[in-house]
Amino acid sequence: MSKEKAKPKISLSKNLLAGGFGGVCLVFAGHPLDTIKVRLQTQVTSGDARLYKGTFDCCKKILMKEGVFGLYKGMATPILGVTPIYAVCFFGYGLGLKLQRPNQSNGQYGANQLFIGGMVSGAMTMLLVAPGERIKCLLQIQQAAGGKGKYAGPVDCAKQIARESGLSKGLFRGTVATFLRDVPGNGVYFLTYELMKRALTPEGKSTSDLGVGRTLLAGGTAGIMNCVYAFPPDTLKSRTQTAPVGKYRNLRHVFISLYKEEGLMSLYKGFSAGIIRAFPANAACLCGFELALRFLNWVAPGF
Repeated sequence: MSKEKAKPKISLSKNLLAGGFGGVCLVFAGHPLDTIKVRLQTQVTSGDARLYKGTFDCCKKILMKEGVFGLYKGMATPILGVTPIYAVCFFGYGLGLKLQRPNQSNGQYGANQLFIGGMVSGAMTMLLVAPGERIKCLLQIQQAAGGKGKYAGPVDCAKQIARESGLSKGLFRGTVATFLRDVPGNGVYFLTYELMKRALTPEGKSTSDLGVGRTLLAGGTAGIMNCVYAFPPDTLKSRTQTAPVGKYRNLRHVFISLYKEEGLMSLYKGFSAGIIRAFPANAACLCGFELALRFLNWVAPGF
């Protein structure tokens, strides 16, 4: 009886639906700081001539020049794409776990299994994420230099990129960096989240009984750990996706150029914005996922 109770139950269809809702929560909570992060990551340092001195200076200048909506530049793309992306993300995580056998003594998955489940999630979403991030980054930075933007919106941006550079070299530029960021990064993300939930669960209770406060704490911590790992490949991705055609030969060339011209710490440009964003955005995402999952379990317990 206890063995049956401990056995984890994973519904891929519910993970799919709840994951989409969690992704929408993440975008609304984290996009302003994501805009700041991308602006800082992609600004080229030439001596002392810098457009932004740091996170707060960047935020202030965006608000002064572009207004509050300047912080939400490019949000249409992740909002339109986030539901299927995060639906597939949580579906992939559930699938990654279902393909493995949990510990027979307690019915729980081990740390290595949680990490593998997260990597499956990252691998499944990579080809959906890369073109969306390419469009988002271009829209986020186009106002930084002033003047009229090249792209009227996400659809126009996608059309122009495809027409000028094609799919593989255009819309899917930065896919290798996305792989390096998301596959191990998602492993770190879900591993941290599950271990935090277990640590925060009172003795005799289940992780599904956690309140909103502890779920937010677990989700925010997972976001921070993911950010710490993923930031350097994310910077390489942003530079690759926003660079003029022909500037870089490959990802290795991006890294060498950054290292020679701006130093190793250039990989951490915008890190403070990323860390500040990581906690609330991912807390909102994972809490939204859990609440949506509980609602689905309530309305359709056998689904």
